[in-house]
Amino acid sequence: MISIKNVSKYYGRLKALDNVSVDIPTGSIHGIIGENGAGKTTLIHCLTGIYKCSEGAVSYDGEPVYDNPAVKAGIGYVADSCNYFPNASINEMVRFYKGMYPTFDESEFERLNAIFKLDASRKVKQLSKGMQMRLALMLNISIRPDALILDEPTSGLDAVAKKQVMDILIEEADKRGCTIVISSHHLSELEKLCDGVTMLENGSVLFNGSVEDMKERVVKLQAVFRNDADISDIEGVLNIEKIGSIYYIITDKYSPELEKELYSRGAELVERIGMSLEEIFIYTYEGRE
Repeated sequence: MISIKNVSKYYGRLKALDNVSVDIPTGSIHGIIGENGAGKTTLIHCLTGIYKCSEGAVSYDGEPVYDNPAVKAGIGYVADSCNYFPNASINEMVRFYKGMYPTFDESEFERLNAIFKLDASRKVKQLSKGMQMRLALMLNISIRPDALILDEPTSGLDAVAKKQVMDILIEEADKRGCTIVISSHHLSELEKLCDGVTMLENGSVLFNGSVEDMKERVVKLQAVFRNDADISDIEGVLNIEKIGSIYYIITDKYSPELEKELYSRGAELVERIGMSLEEIFIYTYEGRE
């Protein structure tokens, strides 16, 4: 299990993370979402042990990650931009990883490259952004990590490559029990992939739980009123749109009592409408603003 306990991170006077606590079960796929500047990349850097937490700690199965080579040896990290040696060829990067990670499996790299089809003689600087991302994924999966930390892993990938990456990540979690943490703006992908999500706002946890839990909490209702209704004062209402006699209501505090309240105010019909993770994210932020 990855345990993030009361983690805060300061950059001078700026508090980038504020008392973040999240437990990520072994073998699960967990998404980290939030607006730009919410603290996602800072949290990723704390998870990988790149940054030392100003307060709190990150641990893997009870062992701290910061300044702990034994724990870091079991972590694969794919950054949002490639930081490999630009003049090195793919073959040279494979040899570098073999020297750095005793667990590196060259046959696994070859299996993955049979899917992604990169010319191993090409240099890193000759690869497109999408190709560099594929290379990073292949190298880090090939070390057979216990945990795989990914920052915008589908950036620069076409639709086919994105599908391939998602299939590989599901396989890693399902067959090997690898714990995967993904920070991404592509919420439709995370919705299909993740067991749980953490939503950050200004460095604090706004929501932490399963995608299903979030969909139970943030709900879109369609309510039909014969006459105009004033329902803006109902607690938990984030957004109201009115089209004719139909009101579309977004709430982050859904309960059967809320539906009863709408009926008591003149609603003739109240129905739930399904929402995507992306819609939930947008309405939650807009409602809080």
